[in-house]
Amino acid sequence: MLDLVLRDALIDGHPGPIDIGIKDGVISDIRPDLPRATRDITLDRRLVIPGFVETHIHLDKSCLIHRTGTGHPNLHAAVSAVAKAKSNFTRDDIIERARETLGRAIACGTNRIRAHVEVDPRIGLTGFEAMVALRKEYRWAVDLQICVFPQEGLINDPGCDELLVQALEQGADLIGGAPYTDRDPIGHLARIFRIAQDFDVDIDLHLDFDLDISRCQFLEVCRLTERHGWQGRVAIGHVSKLGLLRPASLAAALRHLSEAGVGVTALPATDLFLLGRDMGARAPRPLLPLRAMAEAGVNFSISTNNVLNPFTPFGDCSLTRMGNLHANVAQVDDEHDMSLIFAGITSRAASLIRASDYAIREGRPATLVVLDCVSGEEAIRCVSSALYGFKNGKPTFTRLPATLHAPALVAS
Repeated sequence: MLDLVLRDALIDGHPGPIDIGIKDGVISDIRPDLPRATRDITLDRRLVIPGFVETHIHLDKSCLIHRTGTGHPNLHAAVSAVAKAKSNFTRDDIIERARETLGRAIACGTNRIRAHVEVDPRIGLTGFEAMVALRKEYRWAVDLQICVFPQEGLINDPGCDELLVQALEQGADLIGGAPYTDRDPIGHLARIFRIAQDFDVDIDLHLDFDLDISRCQFLEVCRLTERHGWQGRVAIGHVSKLGLLRPASLAAALRHLSEAGVGVTALPATDLFLLGRDMGARAPRPLLPLRAMAEAGVNFSISTNNVLNPFTPFGDCSLTRMGNLHANVAQVDDEHDMSLIFAGITSRAASLIRASDYAIREGRPATLVVLDCVSGEEAIRCVSSALYGFKNGKPTFTRLPATLHAPALVAS
């Protein structure tokens, strides 16, 4: 007997409703009219996906606004406020705040996360060690990748290099960087690539987080990627100025990114909140041109970045909400754009972090999420809720749909 059957489900690649049978944590059958199982859930033609993929989030500095306050006027002020708060971080404190954020993410249908965690001489490996503990604690619900990076610089911060190396020796999954905070951004990038090559790990950078199109470091990242043979293993987050380039310049930029195999992560909540503060009503919309990127062969994801801290004093970890935000501000509304945005939080995001087993197929792990909608397009338009989650066939969360209690009609 099957352990679980999800009945009357909609999945990508099947024209109509189907049943999904699960046995011993694996998808054993995908076909109509499966026999009864130990547990049956009728989905009434709701969409089932392998789950949402959070490619760029800072768990270590989430849920901080009760300490830092609000009203920080720009990126520099946000960095300074968090750096000050970081001096009081402890392992237990980071774990407690990250648990709150992880709980939100899981309940919103996210089951694969790449967490960026700060490593430097002031915090040491405290944040990294907290992430290692959380990776083990939450493996029942989430596959957690740990990306260690130097938020406050590398070349200008003696001792940081050694800590990054120690974290990788102790099990960090990949390395990141933030060259815009370093006095030597080119040296910063070069060193990150050398460390990545030494440890054979991927790279995920914070990059070009401003509106000055006269200075672009993504071209240097493309050169380094090709020089080191790291195509398909490098991602860059923010890159806000791509959305400000004129068509010819944008086409050239996307060609470089595509040829180098560099993926890009859109972080709309933070970029919209922090950038252009000094421009008043003339502030641009610093959003990545996703359709142009897809047409140029550049992979992309859409992610949360920060939750309830000076960089982004909002957030519930809903990736459908993040996709909806992007669609609204980018002023896109057709079916193709909605499908691209949905892919940016699902299949494209999984590809960007090189997640394994991201598919609903017989023989694959039964790691699944049920959405209260019939399509990815509807999920983005309506910010559809996740109703059920499973990891390797075991339930991870349940969120029942709302029930309306309309008064009974009384015959006159």
